[in-house]
Amino acid sequence: MLEVADIIRAAGPEVCARLAVLPSQKRALQAILQCRTPALGGQVYVCAQCGQLDYSYHSCGNRHCPKCHGQHTERWLERQRARLLPCPHYLLTFTLPAQLRPLAYAHQKLLYGGLLQAAAASLHKLCADPQWLGAQPGSLGVLHTWTRAMLYHPHVHFLVSAGGLSADGQHWLSAKNPAFLVPVRALSVIFRAKIKEVLRAADLLRLVPASVWEQNWVVHAQPAGTGQRVLDYLGRYVYRIAITNSRLESLHDGHVIFRYRDNRTQQIQRVCLTPAQFVQRWLQHVLPRGLAKVRHYGLYSAAAAQRHAAALALLHPAAAATPAPEPQPLTAAAAVQPNSPRRCPHCGSDQVFWFGTLRLGHVFWQDRVLLPQKVPP
Repeated sequence: MLEVADIIRAAGPEVCARLAVLPSQKRALQAILQCRTPALGGQVYVCAQCGQLDYSYHSCGNRHCPKCHGQHTERWLERQRARLLPCPHYLLTFTLPAQLRPLAYAHQKLLYGGLLQAAAASLHKLCADPQWLGAQPGSLGVLHTWTRAMLYHPHVHFLVSAGGLSADGQHWLSAKNPAFLVPVRALSVIFRAKIKEVLRAADLLRLVPASVWEQNWVVHAQPAGTGQRVLDYLGRYVYRIAITNSRLESLHDGHVIFRYRDNRTQQIQRVCLTPAQFVQRWLQHVLPRGLAKVRHYGLYSAAAAQRHAAALALLHPAAAATPAPEPQPLTAAAAVQPNSPRRCPHCGSDQVFWFGTLRLGHVFWQDRVLLPQKVPP
């Protein structure tokens, strides 16, 4: 299968060095190139049937790598499903206008964090208004910076419960209108004002054209059923960005072709780029180190555990009486070990045993070198 790493190699180190100007971008490129290669070491297994060695290389663990974190994604989804309140939900999307995108890219930690905070504050402010809900809902926000064609488009998705817990914690108040939680026009006005305050506090307001504050900002809301399907969609990109390897179709004659589904027509479209253009688009979505792209607010926040339990008791008394067991933490050993018996890729036998550890191109067993540098590339 064609991988993002193959396209990075095709672009070449000189092009990548020119395009990766931020430390986070340089780290991401290096990690993905080394992921599951001898450079990171790994485990060596031997087949008792045919005697052949099988190399299992370590993953890079970078949060932008399309090959890593499969089990972590499942664990994340498991935790979110356990916290999801048994009620209808809405999906809300808050988008920065095009005029602010260059500023957002230049000040990523500030604007990305401000985007999540402003969207959540706007949403919860309207939900607290008795005219619309008069209660505190649970909301989960996830930052995305791309379109399906991998263009730069910073926005946040919010999965929000269609109701909330009253201020006294005694009543569950459902949304008054099944079609929408709060009016998006009013929500967009509050959201715009809060982003303006973020820029003013950072002394960046002078860099924004005045027309930005006069135009309508895009906030979209739609019913999301129980919220499970939205969770599955958001989970795909919690531990990766922009594109998966499965969407890459070909790398031939100096061009990369990948596919995406058009959001309006739902038709499959294809994009043809040079490797350098592809890497440039991909690098736009590498996040700064330490930036949390997933955040919980209201009843879904860690600080609201007691209020979440009270809401669950009101919505589903039987489920509240028998709390779901906490998922066990995923250890490093569990992440490496396969779920099924290992099979030999040469003869198909399942009599495969651990043989040693691969480090620096050598195979070690009990700290003794067993094999010279005969590791496949």
